[in-house]
Amino acid sequence: MDAREALGLIGSGKTLTRAEAEATMGSVMAGEATPAQLGGLLAALRVRGETMDEIAGFASAMRRAAVKVTLSVADAVDIVGTGGSRNDPFNISTVASVVAAAAGAKVAKHGNRASSGKCGAADVLEALGVKIDLGPEAAARCVDEVGLAFLFAARYHPAMRHAGPVRREMGIRTVFNILGPLANPAGVRRMVLGVATPELGETMARVLGELGAHHVLVVHGADGLDEISPTGPTLVWELRGGAVRQSSIDPAALGLPLASVGDILSGDPAANAATARSIIGGETGARRSAVLLNAGAALIVA
Repeated sequence: MDAREALGLIGSGKTLTRAEAEATMGSVMAGEATPAQLGGLLAALRVRGETMDEIAGFASAMRRAAVKVTLSVADAVDIVGTGGSRNDPFNISTVASVVAAAAGAKVAKHGNRASSGKCGAADVLEALGVKIDLGPEAAARCVDEVGLAFLFAARYHPAMRHAGPVRREMGIRTVFNILGPLANPAGVRRMVLGVATPELGETMARVLGELGAHHVLVVHGADGLDEISPTGPTLVWELRGGAVRQSSIDPAALGLPLASVGDILSGDPAANAATARSIIGGETGARRSAVLLNAGAALIVA
């Protein structure tokens, strides 16, 4: 099935099976969809909403088309978000990845440049002087030797070049915004995944289960954050043993003072880099709390 056929099915009120979705995205990744076909498909999915089978099928095709990273460890973890938060916090997940690795986790951090906020993982790491475009062998060696590697999405998903121009021209959030976190090229099966809307929580947890994940915390924080938030309770959907259980994390119950969202807002890459250095250097307060909450979650699933 290609994008044109899929668009016809969706236009007639039908949904795609997982196999149909996987074939459709495979066609897109191969460059076989015209801009009009892909734009129409993405718009139709945005209006109707994607099913779990469609998301799983699309993600499977993206994983298949990715440049693979083969790790020597089976329990690597990723801390990642879909983006699109109502507020724009500093790059919490990237700093949390460093802290989790320092605490003993093996972290294969998958990320990109900013799409919805001011600073993505690639932007802040580049500002910190990190070489962000390591190939698969070097990345695997970093995980082995220091417990942490950054997998730059633009480096590991070259087939996305076929969708990039259409996405930029459309200028709206599409299914690709939630597919990126599902397509870690190292195939990690343990993850802390932040979502910007609670409606995505259970769906993303179940999709990850379909994709073979072992232990996942899908989180939606107070103030609309796609992180575990220090500003109030965070909703959690935990996938473990094939089952999904919903709960919440209250920072006050963990002995952390409640912060205001203004305490953790983002800036440009240089500001984010300064924030990262300050937190790792011993800063206390709301930003440290945000990092500890998310690093702690990574250690739970690792």
